[in-house]
Amino acid sequence: MPSAPNPLPALYSLLETQRAFDSIAADYDGPRHNNALLQRMRTTFWRVIDANCSQHARLLDLGCGTGIDAVHLARSGRAVVATDWSPQMIARTQARAARYAQTSRVEARHLGVQELHHLSDSFDAAYSNFGPLNCAPDLGQVARECARLVRPGGVLIFSVMGRICPWEVLYYRWKRRPERARIRQAVGPVAVTLNGQTVWTRYYRPREFYAPFAASFALSGYQALSLFVPPPYLIAWYERFPRMTAALGWLDDAVGSWPGLRNAGDHFLMLMTRRPEPAKVPNEP
Repeated sequence: MPSAPNPLPALYSLLETQRAFDSIAADYDGPRHNNALLQRMRTTFWRVIDANCSQHARLLDLGCGTGIDAVHLARSGRAVVATDWSPQMIARTQARAARYAQTSRVEARHLGVQELHHLSDSFDAAYSNFGPLNCAPDLGQVARECARLVRPGGVLIFSVMGRICPWEVLYYRWKRRPERARIRQAVGPVAVTLNGQTVWTRYYRPREFYAPFAASFALSGYQALSLFVPPPYLIAWYERFPRMTAALGWLDDAVGSWPGLRNAGDHFLMLMTRRPEPAKVPNEP
């Protein structure tokens, strides 16, 4: 009889990832928060949420970070359960909610994406921004829990780090670090350095990411984020060539959802809709 898989390696990976994000929580809202390229992606994300979630929706935030998205959405009237695996990030979310008088609408919970079974609520939508689900140890488990937590007709809105980022390939080849350019092509989790710590990360193609969700969620659409526009870590390039970047941003918005093109970019933004529950067959008399 085969033995059960050893959970310890996965636990160590999760704890390493947690330490990495704890280490940057205090400074997360500094230059990173004011990064114009990052905010451009965030504005697109908010626009998709506004188009698909009512002003009174109940939302689940998977990997809330310091609560920027959660508080923004709460200020528009929505209720948000904001979760994160980093206790320091949750502390920052609680402080942000208090600062903007949103504690009645934002419930911040120290809960990783691998712990969603602890939730028993029902939500109109779940969302995740800037790649927390790239750190999920079991995406199939996340998909099953989302199917349990999100009502039929509800939506998932996820921003995910993709496998194909042309800017990253060109940048690291120019830096003569081709091994770094190939990191997104790794199969399975790969160690990515963050603030001298390790974040265990999986990169996905859109259809590969969608596959675990397909049984319960219809794919409503997806688009590339930062395909023509450089990724946020190339903010110096944007500041040097703002007019060119504005033109590239127009291209991102105009053709980023086209077949083929939408499979590349620093991130992709995916919208899924919860399928109706199957009709119950009445018992035979």
